[in-house]
Amino acid sequence: MILIMETSKQKQIIGRREVIDFPELGLYEIVAKVDTGAYTTALHCHDIREQDGVLYFKLLDPTHPEYNEQEQQFVEYSQKEIKNSFGEVEKRYIIKTTIKVGRRRIKSVISLTDRGNMRYPVLIGRKLLKNRFIVDVSLINTITTIKK
Repeated sequence: MILIMETSKQKQIIGRREVIDFPELGLYEIVAKVDTGAYTTALHCHDIREQDGVLYFKLLDPTHPEYNEQEQQFVEYSQKEIKNSFGEVEKRYIIKTTIKVGRRRIKSVISLTDRGNMRYPVLIGRKLLKNRFIVDVSLINTITTIKK
């Protein structure tokens, strides 16, 4: 008897930190922490508000001051209760946008939160990682192509 195994798309090895882009938000070369303990991906922002069915928020990245205060607008969004890194449940706004990790463009669900007390403005969760990447915690910036 011959067994035929289906080959799935090759998983790419990434490190514990990677530089990523959010092309639809105009954010490029953002340092992200890869966290297999987090379910969703989180993006640091502030001044989050709803008005007339539109979600507004401002992006904040201490490593790229030119991005600070750029207001974003989303008409399609939702809210979800998410447990933060301190184990507390927060109600967060959720958007869908494209994340560029290496050469891959991934349409993903992102939670918006104030990560001002955290070291990295973006946390990549396992929902984005699943079936796409293998994390090697001994590595950093394995797929980064910084444009300078």
